[in-house]
Amino acid sequence: MKKILLPGTIVMVLLFAILLNACNSTKIISSWADPQGTIEKSNKVLVIGLMGAKDRSLKENVENVTVQNLQAHGINAGSALAEYGPKAFEGLSEAQALMKIKNKGYDGTFTIALLDKTKEKSYNPGAVTYWPRTYRFWGYYHTMYARVYEPGYYTVTNKFILEANFYSLDSEKLIYSVQTKSLDPSSPQALATDFNKRLFEDMIKKGVIKQ
Repeated sequence: MKKILLPGTIVMVLLFAILLNACNSTKIISSWADPQGTIEKSNKVLVIGLMGAKDRSLKENVENVTVQNLQAHGINAGSALAEYGPKAFEGLSEAQALMKIKNKGYDGTFTIALLDKTKEKSYNPGAVTYWPRTYRFWGYYHTMYARVYEPGYYTVTNKFILEANFYSLDSEKLIYSVQTKSLDPSSPQALATDFNKRLFEDMIKKGVIKQ
């Protein structure tokens, strides 16, 4: 026997799905880890946000939240913005930049780059939700006509593509890399937090960070 959802139940199910999706706005697109590579508690990691001046707030939040999460896992970490300022490596050669980082005792870098920030416009056609009606023909026809011919609407989605890479400065090797897509974060803080949740879940799963 098929179950029929009542209108109130349908609304509740839809609201729950929307809320669940809002809480998980960041998805991993791809990730890779060196099977032999890990971030050790003996490491000192510099977190570097690679975002332009217009995204200064995102840069600060991403660096701070990532530093906090690394420290929560027993890894010594620092923010490049706090340590060196917004233009610390501007105009430096690779050798000069590495020397500047290593002189502070860092032996690993965690770069987080904003690869893409776009607005996507999509069309949502009018939809009909079904449940049994007790109207006679005309009542049914009149009600459903309005619903079937309800005009669609456009929505705009803000999309962010972030890429994080962890490099060991001692071995000069890439240890871990991940790309994520985030849709409509409510704030730079929310984006940084949700991104980090996915980031650390994946690093733990791949053994890059030991529990």
